[in-house]
Amino acid sequence: EARHWNEVIDHFREEDLISNRERDYMKFSRFDGFSQAIYLPVFQTAGVVEEALALLERSTDDYAFTGDNELFKPILNHVTMRTAVSEVWELGNYVLLKLLGQVHNDDAVYIMNYVLKWVESGTVSDHMKIVKIRVVVQTLIQLVDVLGKGIGRRKPASQRRSTGKTKKRNEPTGPPARGIRRAISASSLTTNVARQTPIEVSQVKNDENVVIVDALRDHTRDKFRALINSLKGIMNSADPESKEVMDRLTFALSMENGFFWDDAYASDALDDMARSDIFKSVLTKLQGLVACHPDEVEPKSKEARRRLTFFVNSLFMDMPNAPSIHDMFSWNVLTPYYKESVTLNKGDLETRSDALGVSTMLYLQTLYKADWANFLERLGLQDEEKVWSKKNADETRQWASIRAQTLNRTISGMMYFEKALRLLANLERLDDDTTNDLMGEKFGYIVACQVYGQMKRDQDSKADDIDNLMHRYPHMRVAYIDSIRNNRSGEMSFYSCLVKSNSKGKIEEIYRVRLPGNPILGEGKPENQNHAMIFTRGEFVQTIDMNQEGYFEEALKMRNALQEFAKRDGPMPTTILGLREHIFTGSVSSLANYMALQETSFVTLGQRVLTKPLCIRLHYGHPDVFDKLFFITRGGISKSSKGINLSEDIFAGYNNAIRGGQVAFKEYMQVGKGRDVGMSQIYQFEAKLSQGAGEQSLSRDVYRLCHRLDFSRLLSYYFGGIGHYFSNVLTVFTVYVVVYLMAILALYDLEKIGDRLITPSGTIQMLLGGLGLLQTIPLFATLGVERGWWASFRELVGVFATGGPLHFMFHIQTKANYMTQTILVGGAKYRPTGRGFVTQHTPMDELYRFFASSHLYLGVEMGAGLIIMGIYSEAGQYFGRTWSLWLASLSFIASPFWFNPLTFDWNMVTADYVKYIAWLRGTAGGAARSWSIWWNEENSFYSKMPFASKIWFIIKAILYLTIADGIARSDLMKADTTLSQPKVAVPFVVASIIILLASWWLLSMVEHMMPYPVRRTTGILIGIGLMVSCITALIEDSNFFRYGFAAYYGIGAMCQIGLLFGSKFVKNFYFIHDLVCGHIIFFPLFILAILQIPHHIQTWLLYHNALSSDVVVSNILRYARKSQESGGTSAPNEDLVEQISELRKIVQKQEQMIGNLGSGNSKVSLSVAQNPSTDAIASLIKAPSREALNIQPSVGGYSRTGMGGRTLSASTLDVWGEMALGDAAVSQGGYQTAPARHSTSTSGTGDFSFTQPDVMPPR
Repeated sequence: EARHWNEVIDHFREEDLISNRERDYMKFSRFDGFSQAIYLPVFQTAGVVEEALALLERSTDDYAFTGDNELFKPILNHVTMRTAVSEVWELGNYVLLKLLGQVHNDDAVYIMNYVLKWVESGTVSDHMKIVKIRVVVQTLIQLVDVLGKGIGRRKPASQRRSTGKTKKRNEPTGPPARGIRRAISASSLTTNVARQTPIEVSQVKNDENVVIVDALRDHTRDKFRALINSLKGIMNSADPESKEVMDRLTFALSMENGFFWDDAYASDALDDMARSDIFKSVLTKLQGLVACHPDEVEPKSKEARRRLTFFVNSLFMDMPNAPSIHDMFSWNVLTPYYKESVTLNKGDLETRSDALGVSTMLYLQTLYKADWANFLERLGLQDEEKVWSKKNADETRQWASIRAQTLNRTISGMMYFEKALRLLANLERLDDDTTNDLMGEKFGYIVACQVYGQMKRDQDSKADDIDNLMHRYPHMRVAYIDSIRNNRSGEMSFYSCLVKSNSKGKIEEIYRVRLPGNPILGEGKPENQNHAMIFTRGEFVQTIDMNQEGYFEEALKMRNALQEFAKRDGPMPTTILGLREHIFTGSVSSLANYMALQETSFVTLGQRVLTKPLCIRLHYGHPDVFDKLFFITRGGISKSSKGINLSEDIFAGYNNAIRGGQVAFKEYMQVGKGRDVGMSQIYQFEAKLSQGAGEQSLSRDVYRLCHRLDFSRLLSYYFGGIGHYFSNVLTVFTVYVVVYLMAILALYDLEKIGDRLITPSGTIQMLLGGLGLLQTIPLFATLGVERGWWASFRELVGVFATGGPLHFMFHIQTKANYMTQTILVGGAKYRPTGRGFVTQHTPMDELYRFFASSHLYLGVEMGAGLIIMGIYSEAGQYFGRTWSLWLASLSFIASPFWFNPLTFDWNMVTADYVKYIAWLRGTAGGAARSWSIWWNEENSFYSKMPFASKIWFIIKAILYLTIADGIARSDLMKADTTLSQPKVAVPFVVASIIILLASWWLLSMVEHMMPYPVRRTTGILIGIGLMVSCITALIEDSNFFRYGFAAYYGIGAMCQIGLLFGSKFVKNFYFIHDLVCGHIIFFPLFILAILQIPHHIQTWLLYHNALSSDVVVSNILRYARKSQESGGTSAPNEDLVEQISELRKIVQKQEQMIGNLGSGNSKVSLSVAQNPSTDAIASLIKAPSREALNIQPSVGGYSRTGMGGRTLSASTLDVWGEMALGDAAVSQGGYQTAPARHSTSTSGTGDFSFTQPDVMPPR
C-alpha cells in the first residue's frame, strides 16, 4: 500500500501539481538500516508532537501521577501519536549523531542509553522535569529549521579542513542498550554512523591563526548550544544518573577539538551532511514532524487535494475484489480523433490572437501559476527564458498540452492504465518478460485518427506529434483510413490501417484491411469508431473522447471495475459500465463553472437515479465501458446514419436496452472531462444536443423502445431522455402564450368578468417563483457532502451572484429553439464546438449573428408585449405578475453580452458599434461581413418547410395582426385634429416620407456608380429629411405614435407571411427591424460603458471562479503582457545574452588575476579564502587592524582592497562581486577561510595556552 501511495505522489510531482517539498511531505519514507520498514508521511504526523506535548502539560497540571505508565498512557493509546514520538526519537538521534560526529559519539551514545534505560524501567518522570520538555522541543525545532534552510543550499568544500585525528573511541560505561518499542537502539545508531564511507582527508597545515568563516556553522552551533542547555535544564540534578548526563553534556560543550570549538571539524561535519542524500531525507522528515503545522504540509493545489480526497474516499466504497493480473479481464481503450490539437507548439502557445493581447502560454502560466513554479523547480530552471531552449522545449510543450484540451492530454492520461498494471504486476512479483507479455494481452490503446494518412502526405506537424506519442508509448496504436488511387480515372481503394512504433524511432504498419468503399458515409465520429473496432483485442472496450483525461490513482482501480461485468444484479447481464466524470475546466470562468455544475447534476446525480431505482440509464457518452462481445454481435457500439444518429452515444444505449442488456453506474472511479468554456461554444454544444434529441424523437429506435417498456420505465425514460427537451419547448411556448394573452386581454379591455376586474395574485406568483430554488437542493446536498456545507453554500450563492439564472434561462430557449426547428424543418448537423480557452472579446456583430434568430428577436418581442400590457392593463400588481417574464426577456437579450469579456469597456463598445454598422452595410464577403448574405442563409429554411409546419408561423402572423388592430383601435396618444389646424399638412408630410424612402431605395441601387462625396452627401440629406419629416408628423398629429406602433406589428405579420412564401420584398423591413434591435441593445451598452464601474464589476464576476484560484484576467493580463514585452519573459535577445556571457567571463578572469596577484605580494602569510555569502559578516566582525597597509599595484583597472580582492563600500560590505558576476557569484552554504589579523594588544597573555584533556576525568 505504501508503494502504491508513493507512486501516486510521484505522478503528482511529474504532473507538477505539487512541489518537491510537498512530495517529500506526502510520501511514505524508507531509510536503509533504520528500525522501521516504513515511516508515515509527514502530512499525517505533522502537528502530532505538539498534541502530545499539550497532553503531557495538561496531564501534569491536572493530576498527580505515580509513574510513567499513567503519564504517557494517552500517547501510547493513540497509534499515530505513539508512532510520531517514536520517529522523532529515532530520526532526531540520527541527525544529532551525524552532526556531532566521531569526537562526541561516545558521549552521545552514553546519554541515549541512559534515556532508553529510563524509558524501559518507566522512571523518566523521576529523572526529568516533564513540565519543561516543551523548551527542549522548541530548541530542537529551531536547530532543525536552521539545518533545513542551509543544508540544501550548501556547497561542500572540495577538501577537508580538519586533520581527521579524533580521540580513541571507548565503549560506553553506562547501561547496555536494550530494544525499545518502535525505536532504534543506540548501538545500531553508532553502527550506522560508522558505516558511512569516509571522504578522503586532505592534510592541511594546522595553523592556529586560520579563521573559517561559515555562517551556517555558527548559526547551527548557537541553536545546538541552546538545545543542550535546555536538555540540562530538564534533568533532575538531585538524581545521580541525571547528574551524570548533565556532566556529559557540559563536557561536550567544552571540548576544544569538538563540534562547538573546532571550526574545521564543524564545517566538515556540515559538508558531510550536505553530501548525504539520506541525511537530507531524514532531516526533511524530522522537520515535518516537529516544526510544521498540519496546514503547511498539505498540498496547496486544489486539484491535488480533490484527487487525493476522492481516491482515499473511494477505497471505502463497495468495490469488487481484484483478481490477479493473470486472471483479470482484458480491455482496450478507443479514442476517435479528427483534426484537433495534438501537442501545442511554440507558435500556438506564444501567438496573441485576442483583444487582450494574451498568448495561450501566458494565460496558462497565469491560470496554473503554482503548477508553473513547480515545473520550473522540476527542471531546475531559475530563468524562464530557458524553457524554450532545445533541452527544455519538449517538456514545456508537454506541460502546456496536458493543461489544455488536447489529444496529448487524453493519451497521457489513458496510458496511466499501463503504468498502473506494471506497478500491480511488480507487486505480484512478476518478472519483466512476463509483465511485458501481459501488457499486450490485458490492455491496448487504439487512437482512431481517420485522417492520419492524409496528414502524413500533407506533412502536417500534427502527424509528427502523433508519431512522437507513439514513440513515447509503445503500446499505443493508431488506426486510420488510407486511400490509394488505382488509375487515372480516379477510382480509389480504401484501407483500414493500424500502425505503431517499432521502438527504434520508426513507425511501422501492422495491419492493412481493404474496404469495399469509403467507410465515412454517415456521421464522421461514429464511422471513425466503427472502422477501428476490428483492431481492438480485449474482451471489453472503453470509449474515451479526446477531451478527456485519466489519473494514475484511478487507473489502479480499473482491474476492480472490470469485475462488475462478472456480477449479475438481476436477470440480465451487465453490458455497459458507466463511470463518474469530473469536469476539469470548471475553474476557468463563471461560464465554465456553470457547465461543470450542470454536468455534476446530470452525470452524478441524474445517472445515479436513472440507474437505481429507475433502471433506465442508457449510454449518455464516454467514458463508459462496453461488453465488446455483446455489442459487436448486436450491431456495434455506434450507429452512424447521417442526421438521425447525430447523438450517436445514446443509440448504443437504445440498442442495449432493446436487446436485453443492463447498465451499471459506479462512482468509485472517475475520469476527467473538458467542457466548453465560452458562450458561443456552449451555445453550439446545447444546439447539437437539442437537434440530436429532435432526431431521436423521430427515430425507429425510440419507437421500438417505448413500445417495449412498462409504464413506470417509460415515464422514467421521458424524464431522463428527450422529455427534458420537450419540457423546455413547452416552457418557452407557455411563456410566449402568457405574454401575448395578457397583452391581448389588456388591449381589448377583457381583464374582467362582467363588470368585475380580475384580481391578480402577483404576491403569490412571486412566492411560487421562489419555489424554483428548491431544485438546487440536490446539488447543494451533493456539493455539501463532497466539499463541505459552507463551500457548497458559497458555490450556489456565487452562481446566483454572477448571473447563473440568466445563463440557464438563456439555454432553455437554446434547447427549445433547436428542438422545435429540428422537428419542424430538420437539418440537424454536427457542430464542432472547439476546445480552446476563451479569454477574448467577441465582437457585437458576431454575437448578433449567433443569437438573433434564436434569442434576441424573441427577447425584444416579449419586452414589447410586456410594455403593451403595462400601458393598457388596469388590473394592477404589474411587477408581481410580470417579474418572471421580464427576467426571461432580459436573459434572452442580455446574456450573450454579460458573459462576453470587456463588453462594457468604452473602447470595445465603440469598436463593436462601428463593426456592427459596417456589417449591416456590407454587400460581399460572406455572412460574417454582410447582413444581406447572413439574412439569406439564416432564413433559407422557411421556403423548404412543409405546409403543416408553416401553419404555426401563420398563427403567429395572425397574432401580430390582432395586436396591431388592438393598438389602432385604442385611445393611446389619441388627438382631435379638427379643433387645431396643423401648420404643415399631414398628407404633405406623409408624401414627403414616401418620396424620401423611394429616393433612399434608388440611391442604394445606383450608389456603386456615384462618386463617394456625392453618394455620402446625398445619403446624409435623405437621412436628415426622413428624420425631420417623422418628427414633424408626430408633432402635428400625435395619433401617428399609435399608428406607427400598430403599423410595426401589421408589417411584422405581412413580413412573416412573405417569408414563408419566398417574397424578397420583406427583406428591407427585416433590415429596419435588425437596425432597431441592434440599437435597443447598444443604447444601454453605451450608458454602462460611460459609467465605467460596470466594466470592472463584470470582469470580476465573470472570472470570479478563476480569480479565487489566483487567475488574473482583463487589465491584469494586459499588464502582464506589457511586462513580458518589456523583458519579463519575452524571447531573449541572443546578441545581448552572448555579450553578457562574454562580459562575465572577462570579469571572472580579472577577479582571478587580482586574487593571484594579491596572494603573491601580501606580507601577511595567512591562508585566505572567501565565501561570498559570509564576506559581509566577516568584514563586520573582524578586529580593527593597526598594521601598515600594503599597497598593491592596480590590475585591469581595479585596485585590490579589503578582503580577498573585493572592492568594498565605505561600510566594508562587498558590493562589487555580485553586481558584476550576477547569480554566478552567489554561493550558498559552504565555508571558506579568512585571515585573522594580529592583535596589537599589550596584555600579558601571549604565553598562556590551554590544553583540552582527551578523556573526561572520573567522578
